[in-house]
Amino acid sequence: MTERPPPQEMTDPQQVRLLAHPLRQRIAEIMRKGPVSSTSLARALGESTGATSYHLRQLAKHGFVEEVPELGQGRERWWRAVPGDRRVPPHSAQSAEMREAVDKVARLEFASEMEMLDRFQRARGGMGELGEALLFSFATVSLTPEQVRPFFEDYIALLYRYKARDEDPPPDARTFHVRFRAFPEVSDAELEAGGTGPGPPGKEPGRT
Repeated sequence: MTERPPPQEMTDPQQVRLLAHPLRQRIAEIMRKGPVSSTSLARALGESTGATSYHLRQLAKHGFVEEVPELGQGRERWWRAVPGDRRVPPHSAQSAEMREAVDKVARLEFASEMEMLDRFQRARGGMGELGEALLFSFATVSLTPEQVRPFFEDYIALLYRYKARDEDPPPDARTFHVRFRAFPEVSDAELEAGGTGPGPPGKEPGRT
């Protein structure tokens, strides 16, 4: 059963910057499906084993992946993703370096999401029932600053409720890409002021 890990705050910009790399984001997507070796990863990505080995070592250095010794054969090393509820500090507490890294990760995540959505839309005609499974909702909700964090934690709890079967999924189960995005509506006055006021309390979400 997939247990919900405790939240971890990433305070090192280097750790966040490590994620702000297109190839590493593709590596992360592949490793969500199971362990990889530098060779199998290179084959999936069309990259050299030297490049994939380097990126795996860097991800391991910062705790994103770990070696799986029991899968290794000879000199071949296998790696798996380390689950985690990783978050970044509140925007008001971030250094300029951290903000730059977080902004870059957010842009890459959005671009990756659009690419995956495009793949689905082009293939959905031949996917049977799964072709109907584009879930989306447009809504607004009024929250006080004190309600922002509980609202987000309720979403995380729902996510892990359904992730409980990830390690032993039914034969007809399919991985779904799930994204959550919510932000306050901005008034004209706030826009003109440049958004210099303090943000809501609590930590900004990271990768789950």
